[in-house]
Amino acid sequence: MKASERKSLFDRNWYFYRGDVRNAESPVYNDSAWRKVDLPHDWSIEPLENQEPDKVVGPFSRESVGGFATGQTVGGKGWYRKTFIISPEDAGKRHELYFEGIYNQSEIWINGQKAYYNVYGYTSFRVDITPYCKPAGEKNIIAVKVINEGKNSRWYTGSGIYRHVWMIRTSPSYIEDWGTFISTNSIDKEQAVVILNTTIVNGDTEEGEYTVNINLTSPRGKVVSTTNSTVKMTSGNKHEIPFTITVKKPRLWSTDTPELYIANISLWKNKEKKDELSIPFGIRTIHFSTGKGFELNGVPMKLKGGCVHHDNGLLGSAAFDRAEERKIQLLKQNGFNAVRTSHNPMSESFMSACDRLGMLVIDEAFDQWKIKKNPEDYHLYFNEWSARDIRSLVLRDRNHPSVIMWSIGNEIRERISDNGLKIAEDLKKEILKHDNTRPVTAGVNKYWDKDRKNMLSLEKAFRHLDVAGYNYMWRFYEEDHAKYPERIMYSSESVANEASQNWDKVEKLPYVIGDFIWTAIDYLGESGLGNSIEVDPEENVHQFMGWPWFNGWCGDIDLLGVKKAQSYYRDILWHNRKISMAVETPVPEGKIRKVSFWGWPEESLSWTFPGMENKMMKVNVYTRASKVRLYLNDSLVGEKETNELYKASFRVPYQAGKLTAVEVNENGKGDSVILETTGEPVALRLTADKTKMKAHGQDLSYVLIELVDKKGNIISHNDRKIQISHKGTGKIIGSGNASPTDMASFGSLQPMLFKGRAMVIVRSGYEPGEMKLTVSAGGVQPATIALKTK
Repeated sequence: MKASERKSLFDRNWYFYRGDVRNAESPVYNDSAWRKVDLPHDWSIEPLENQEPDKVVGPFSRESVGGFATGQTVGGKGWYRKTFIISPEDAGKRHELYFEGIYNQSEIWINGQKAYYNVYGYTSFRVDITPYCKPAGEKNIIAVKVINEGKNSRWYTGSGIYRHVWMIRTSPSYIEDWGTFISTNSIDKEQAVVILNTTIVNGDTEEGEYTVNINLTSPRGKVVSTTNSTVKMTSGNKHEIPFTITVKKPRLWSTDTPELYIANISLWKNKEKKDELSIPFGIRTIHFSTGKGFELNGVPMKLKGGCVHHDNGLLGSAAFDRAEERKIQLLKQNGFNAVRTSHNPMSESFMSACDRLGMLVIDEAFDQWKIKKNPEDYHLYFNEWSARDIRSLVLRDRNHPSVIMWSIGNEIRERISDNGLKIAEDLKKEILKHDNTRPVTAGVNKYWDKDRKNMLSLEKAFRHLDVAGYNYMWRFYEEDHAKYPERIMYSSESVANEASQNWDKVEKLPYVIGDFIWTAIDYLGESGLGNSIEVDPEENVHQFMGWPWFNGWCGDIDLLGVKKAQSYYRDILWHNRKISMAVETPVPEGKIRKVSFWGWPEESLSWTFPGMENKMMKVNVYTRASKVRLYLNDSLVGEKETNELYKASFRVPYQAGKLTAVEVNENGKGDSVILETTGEPVALRLTADKTKMKAHGQDLSYVLIELVDKKGNIISHNDRKIQISHKGTGKIIGSGNASPTDMASFGSLQPMLFKGRAMVIVRSGYEPGEMKLTVSAGGVQPATIALKTK
């Protein structure tokens, strides 16, 4: 069987019911009244029934069990059913269902028989359904029960079969899908030595002699190596076969040149091909040391990292390939070279996008061990399931060249106890059974005594870690290095308002290998974590915000993929931009602005403040130059030295026109940046990231909507309601703006603009055709864009 034929997407034509019903697992159950859906599917992002202002708005409800943690969304129970028939040519084959992820606890039923149970909503799992299937030509019924109840997460999870499902068909004797491990043993100028171990299974009823053929193809499609091995196996036995393969003049995988080879593995018996599997991999080496930090292919590099949750904003948790790919593209475009999967395994398409686009990954497993963070979270299942869940993660992801570390947890509550020490040791041992080529890490935060007066030693938390992740603890690097000179460190979480302090340490200290901002992209849940709000002077700032907040609002990039003010500052720190400038949004008289620890001052990348004429505005200029000059309408406002945060602030009376900041250095004037007052809104601008989609029902087009003046400048201060309509092929599956509080606009075809922008996400159909998307708003002409599916 060809590799392209053995695995097929199984996402179409499922029937879904939101709620619990009796006997839905039965083959004779009548599901004709259920809703037809195509996967991936997240029911928690869908509008709720009985909409009522300020109580139930879109997918948000004041009755949400998760509250601010899950973004005021609702879980519950759901059922999925699907019918399939085994064709005559597939009779006698082994059939396996591969679920990339179901949130949360799930039961898999085949023809009324329970075939599998899974508890962790982020674990990918496989179910051999062959024993439960009917003969070729007869109907088979798959039923999947999903439960997402109680307070089980600190962030938005989504609900249902939110990642892909695949059907895998092989002969009874086959190559085990997660049984192949490919790693780079060594690289020199002329060649690389690749170690490949693959596992085969004899599912035939008798002993036999099996041959495994390996051929490697280069990133350019050329066969660069072939080899084979033969083994005799008894019935029902499995066997791991090792190969050592030399590749001449290898093209190395890196963040700049993410070159991918393909290992084509075929299984033969008596000159008959039994199975074939193709696995992408990269030839690269990684090394960690206190002297040189992190090295990729022998070249030291600093990790410009971001923590990312698994949701896709307006799409909820639905893991479309294009949505996952776009997320990595946005990170690359904004200077990131590494991500930390916070705090759970990601989808396969996310991992594959990191391989293709050149993004390093810290692959994280858990947010808790045995001690709970919420009453119904994973701690209930940890004893029984943690070993198999981390095994599934490592087996699934170990061939991704993007993965550089395995993380066994985040801010684990028992981290300094003897029990936590033993758990860390056991998890590490489980990882090393399946991969000894990458270090083990975790995100560790401070630990206080019960009175929260004294910080206790974290030595036990770090003891079994090869690389130490420090959450919000950049102040301790040098002190800890003196105590533990062999410890390799990095900032596994940091905040934007301490970005320069963190990055200065990374640049200065070779044993500190990188910094991972919380977070790189805005996400649903942990609502208002990054709040920056107008309050009375005596009012306190809260870590989280209640209704109507639903977005964390602490990302460098917003829910639409638009760069926020703190990201321009990070460009300065990472040497990706010479100078940036932003204006702090003024507050009403009698109020002050308070910013949370994870927040950023409310800054505008605009010089448009109608009604504020002659009132003082605070202008912040960011640069590594020693001094800055600021001009308003070509008149010098002043010159200031930048401080240790690479910042110079000016007080400027507002006048419409042009605000210009210029670097001043030893060579004279350097780079400059301009903010200019915008004119009146005259048009809506529609920009699609792709106007041509593939007709397989999985492709997406992200259409950005912007209100602009006659020069094409975005009108960020003049939000208004818009109307979205469409005709033709395809389907709108997401819409709204980036606001952390505008619940009514989330998923609406009549959203408000937020800072002049909104977005529509279109899903391709299964037939060629064209969609015409039209957006209108009061006072400007409607705008239309054509999206073709072919």
